[in-house]
Amino acid sequence: MRWRDGRRSDNVEDYRGRSSTGGKGSSRLGLKSGLAGLFLLAIGWYLGIDPRQLQGLVEGRPVAAPEQVEQEAPPPPAAPRDELGEFISVVLADTEDSWTRLFADSGATYIPPKLRYFEGSTESGCGEASAQSGPFYCPADSRVYIDLGFYRELAERFKAPGDFAQAYVIAHEVGHHVQNLLGTEEKVRKQQQGRSVQQRKALQVRMELQADCYAGIWAHDAQRSRHVLEEGDLEEALAAAKAVGDDMIQRQTQGTVMPETFTHGTAKQRQRWFKAGFASGQIKSCDTFRTATP
Repeated sequence: MRWRDGRRSDNVEDYRGRSSTGGKGSSRLGLKSGLAGLFLLAIGWYLGIDPRQLQGLVEGRPVAAPEQVEQEAPPPPAAPRDELGEFISVVLADTEDSWTRLFADSGATYIPPKLRYFEGSTESGCGEASAQSGPFYCPADSRVYIDLGFYRELAERFKAPGDFAQAYVIAHEVGHHVQNLLGTEEKVRKQQQGRSVQQRKALQVRMELQADCYAGIWAHDAQRSRHVLEEGDLEEALAAAKAVGDDMIQRQTQGTVMPETFTHGTAKQRQRWFKAGFASGQIKSCDTFRTATP
């Protein structure tokens, strides 16, 4: 990815060295994997509670609901100070440029999210963020959270290395921010209320796949407008999308694939929707909620 001459974002927070003690474990785009994580996920969706809050309760940590979280004002975060930090800052800035233009084309105003990267753990508006939670977007404080250990795991354990694979992760989480701005997040949460666990998960899968499609839209615009892709970049993004498919994660972590527990979509689904966004560059091509099968 051609990024070194790109604009740096002012919305990046480097929280390395400021985190509380964090645990180690398998992470993915949003939630802890493995049997324990799946159990918490199922109970969380059934009760309508963020699974990260349940995890905190199980571990004996006091956790408030997202809307009740009161955070002390932290000291100003450090600016990115190394190559990885600079890279993250440029990618976020590039998503800002793309979505600002796309929103403006429809007469709307894009409000960019903050992005906080850290190692170990940190606090978020949705509870504690850690290596176990993986990268996620918190609508309560409009922030993307990325534990840098996930990038190492993506490259080493899941065999999806490369800078554009890392960019895909950021673009996917920014896609959730776009959903929040467009009202999709709130609409889906309301639709999940009073439904079965299976129905809630099905809606969640469609929302995750739409975020993948939005990541593809960003890649399309970044290439069309700024020519940032290099040879092999698209393949890196698709490899990352495949690596974080529910079926691939479950096969890697527990040796068994359980489709009834999927929350993010299969490897093929995630790749297909990223490619749909990349091919069209249009938000209307990402309506994962109107297709018979996502």
